Amino acid sequence: MYFTSEQQLDDGTREREFSLGEIPGVVWTPPSVTAAAPVPLILLGHPPLGLRRMYPRLVARARSAAAEGMATATIELPGSGDRPRWPALEQARADLRRVMEAGEQVSDEIVDALVLPLVERAVPEWRATLDALLSLPEIDGPVGYSGGIISVGIRLAVVEPRIAAAGLFAGSLVPRVMFEEARQVTIPLHVLLQWDDEGNDRQAALDLFDAFGSAEKTLHANMGGHSGVPQHAGEAANQFFTRHLRAATPSRTP
Repeated sequence: MYFTSEQQLDDGTREREFSLGEIPGVVWTPPSVTAAAPVPLILLGHPPLGLRRMYPRLVARARSAAAEGMATATIELPGSGDRPRWPALEQARADLRRVMEAGEQVSDEIVDALVLPLVERAVPEWRATLDALLSLPEIDGPVGYSGGIISVGIRLAVVEPRIAAAGLFAGSLVPRVMFEEARQVTIPLHVLLQWDDEGNDRQAALDLFDAFGSAEKTLHANMGGHSGVPQHAGEAANQFFTRHLRAATPSRTP
């Protein structure tokens, strides 16, 4: 991991941009963090719109987590932002736009082509990033995953034992195979659903929630469309991570 820039935000949060091979990312840590008192980590997922475009939302989430004594980090998804173009993914996105603009039903084939290759590439990158982040003396876990493409979150929850809790946004198309993987998820879950999300199949979102194998799982449903997430929804997610990450933070002896 190579740090490319550093700044201190007005609330004292430390922001560092980094690169891990060809993968760019950002890590935020609370003002008071030290190697003697390391903090938990939340991986901030986001849609494939590019880090620059998503930065205002990501830094707001990072500030909120820092106020609760937790570090956060994110990476640029494959084929997004300044990363090399991915023709197959761009074709799948074009097919999705064409179908939705025509008011047609989105086929399983389009969903699979759009989501599954991204999951296959993004999850190993997230895991490599997690290796690098946990080598920093000020970050010591436990680790949470928050938001982003729900299928990426599902796969990470299944294959990555260091993730102790996940907050997922039920707002992206989900391949049928991911329902089977959801049954293998056992960590605590906090799932946010916008009831009138124009780009989401509400019944499919409810079926997916039902499929999760976690003994502790909570569905927070709010009225409104995809972009109408109320502020208190973010506060509830912070409380969830504080409960599951801060309470389990290990002590580090000098």
